[in-house]
Amino acid sequence: MDNLDDKFYRAKIVKRSDIAPDLWLIRVEPGGAFTFKPGQYATLGVLTESKRIERAYSIVSSPSESELEFFFELVPQGELTPKLYQLKVGDEMLMRKSPKGLFTLDQKSGRTNHFLVCTVTGVAPFVSYVRTLFRQWKEGVFQGEHKLFILNGASRSWEFGYYQELSDFAQQAPWLKYTATVSRPWDDETWKGEMGRVDDVLRKYSDLWGLDGTNSVAYLCGHPDMIENGKSMLKRIGFTKQHVKEEVYWIPTKEAAAT
Repeated sequence: MDNLDDKFYRAKIVKRSDIAPDLWLIRVEPGGAFTFKPGQYATLGVLTESKRIERAYSIVSSPSESELEFFFELVPQGELTPKLYQLKVGDEMLMRKSPKGLFTLDQKSGRTNHFLVCTVTGVAPFVSYVRTLFRQWKEGVFQGEHKLFILNGASRSWEFGYYQELSDFAQQAPWLKYTATVSRPWDDETWKGEMGRVDDVLRKYSDLWGLDGTNSVAYLCGHPDMIENGKSMLKRIGFTKQHVKEEVYWIPTKEAAAT
């Protein structure tokens, strides 16, 4: 157990919100110092009688927040999410003491337009970007020189865990645009916003926002099919590999690395 405590915190759940039957978010007290960059992930785990099960999850919160926030989708056949789904406020889970990941905002290429494309829980790192920049903007540290354009897809509108928060930020911040699109509008008759799969409307919004391979960096996060289709669409409008970043959230055959 000593070895376990060398590498892991016992993160305590302090808040849980159920967004939909298979979607929920939690906030945890990490149990020690945890310094990360927006867009990175934490490795969470549980200890069973036979083994330790771990997966990587993007951090929703900003580094300035005292608690860490995560947005989960239940994978019924998955090894870990059914166990995480059972956890309540007050319960603990294992969390590796070091964050990882390179899915951070590109502030070195000289490009100042950031096209952020995601499905469902794939919005997590983008919320971290926005919360961080919004605070810096309010404090006068960030002048709005980087512009963020978020295209957020889901099957139905109740799967948008951060719709209201991102909409509110976009109303206040001139450097942020946010659009949500629903791919199964027949299940969601009250939805009045954009309709279609993310990859179906990606070209429409790249044109609308004036984003192409000469002036932007693109970020794809979430479902692997969306990422593959999205990369093809971006290639057609001139994006090269060096200006496309991706974070695949699961592989269809199993629950995978960065869920």
